[in-house]
Amino acid sequence: MSFCVNCSNADALGIVAAPEAAANLSAAREAAGARAERRKARPAEQATPEKTKSGVLRILVYFCAALTLGILAFMLAYILIKGVPYLTPSLFSVHYTSENCSVVPALANTFLMTLISLFIACPLGIGAAVYLVEYARKGNRFVSLVRLTAETLTGIPSIIYGLFGMLLFVGFLRWGYSLLAGSCTVAVMILPTIMRTTEEALLAVPDSFREGSFGLGAGKLRTVFKVVLPAAVPGILSGIILATGRVVGETAALIYTAGTVAQIPSSLFASGRTLAVHMYVLSSEGLHTNQAFATAVVLLLAVILINGAAGFAAKKIGKK
Repeated sequence: MSFCVNCSNADALGIVAAPEAAANLSAAREAAGARAERRKARPAEQATPEKTKSGVLRILVYFCAALTLGILAFMLAYILIKGVPYLTPSLFSVHYTSENCSVVPALANTFLMTLISLFIACPLGIGAAVYLVEYARKGNRFVSLVRLTAETLTGIPSIIYGLFGMLLFVGFLRWGYSLLAGSCTVAVMILPTIMRTTEEALLAVPDSFREGSFGLGAGKLRTVFKVVLPAAVPGILSGIILATGRVVGETAALIYTAGTVAQIPSSLFASGRTLAVHMYVLSSEGLHTNQAFATAVVLLLAVILINGAAGFAAKKIGKK
């Protein structure tokens, strides 16, 4: 009998406790749902400022890109509009006179000076980069000093190079105002650019290329010339393109070293002016401003052709 009484008491307690448990369970579920909603809402609140910042940065990037392209398009259009009407046949005469203001001697001098300066600077710059990357020990102070010096020389104004070339090549070595003095000055100017770009191109070549060559029994020199340098050719050509553009557009350094004679030099020790110097002289005189704009068009086309040819060669070599 007592057992039945106990059972009835337990059933009564269970009936009484069931609604309380259900209420507690529903309250716990509501609390868990509220916490989950707060977790979902919290990242959304935090992501909103980030999205706003990214949107603002994207707008600024697009604006800067559009502004740069707009300035470039304006400059090109201005030069073409002012210069194309004056691209007359007399402008391309073989000999320069004060009447025709021919650009042919200046164009030939530009071509010759570019070839001579690259012939001097490329072996030195590429060789120095190969030594710094492939042969010099890691953490060498001499290597750090050379890199610091090259970076410093890259930022020196061209007028300083012109004064240096005038003192060394024109005065001390007694070369006079000549094509050779101007070429050597410009070669010193572009040497840090070629060296640094070549060094970065060599560092970009994976070490697995070198390890595979060593594993096949090749030596250090053969690995450098047969494996590493061919893989780094596109980067090296990019540096040479930059150097060529600087040679073609240089004026201050060449006025002090190569001179301003508007004739094709008979030898390396004769004076001659490049296209950039020719354009500067015509515009500074104030008598042939229209021909100066025409010279600017020729210079622009020459730079585009040189860069296009170098880029095409880099793609062909890269595919091989």
